[in-house]
Amino acid sequence: MNERTVTLNTGAKMPIIGLGTFLSEPQKVYEAVKKALKVGYKHIDCAYYYKNEKEVGKGLQECFKEGIKREDIFITSKLWNAFHRSELVAKGLEKTLEDLQLDYVDLYLIHWPFSQKPGSEKFGENLEEVPILDTWKEMEKLYKSGKAKAIGVSNFNINLLKDFIEKAEIKPAVNQVELHPYLPQQKLVDFCHANNIQVTAYCPLGRASNPKDLDDPIINEIAKKNNMTPAQVALSWNVQRNVIVIPKSVTPSRIEENFQIKELNKEDIDKINSITIRSRGVDHLKHLNLFPDYADL
Repeated sequence: MNERTVTLNTGAKMPIIGLGTFLSEPQKVYEAVKKALKVGYKHIDCAYYYKNEKEVGKGLQECFKEGIKREDIFITSKLWNAFHRSELVAKGLEKTLEDLQLDYVDLYLIHWPFSQKPGSEKFGENLEEVPILDTWKEMEKLYKSGKAKAIGVSNFNINLLKDFIEKAEIKPAVNQVELHPYLPQQKLVDFCHANNIQVTAYCPLGRASNPKDLDDPIINEIAKKNNMTPAQVALSWNVQRNVIVIPKSVTPSRIEENFQIKELNKEDIDKINSITIRSRGVDHLKHLNLFPDYADL
């Protein structure tokens, strides 16, 4: 299962398991990237906002020197909110490419569906209105230039996606959102797949605070039965609904464990789908009073 890919609307293949790098300390993420690529990961997910792309880049370059080919690795990054103005979008990607020491990224996402004034580094400060479709037009130019082999969005709900599908020249290839057994968002996943938009799950292991998906009795029962860890069960469940997962870890054993997932039978999948607890870990849009219809619980 760890070799599975999904096909983007560009025709490109995207590995279904990747390494997430959010909140990974710079030195640790450097080692994590090297470990992941040696274990067999072919997909690294990063972002300007994570403040560690230079170290991700160092890890990548070291692996390339050791024989791993750039064309075999899928790199995702994201446009930060302070680069949404038309004249700044390309600069956002240029900074990322410089830090990663790359000529292109395989996928470039609009990180959030709202804008902040240039120079804003803290989430949610100095909000400003920039039409998101104007930002997208500049993303389309990056795709046409070859510096972004595919373009997509993150944290978009169905209404926002409908607007893009109706009005954009190039449709998003991917929508990256929070997805785990306590936040399955099946309606959103189904909508994306029906419109040839692949879905990436961030926080695929759920919240670090209560209620915890990985403490759920059903998840643990299935893990014990299949000789798996609860984390492997949560990842397998998402992968089996054709959702890309990017579990974050800097611990070598966990990086390896998260890559070694197994197929669950239909009974196990149905049991996970029967879980009724709902919990969103990343609730930023709600707190900012943006998009009152955002949640799809």
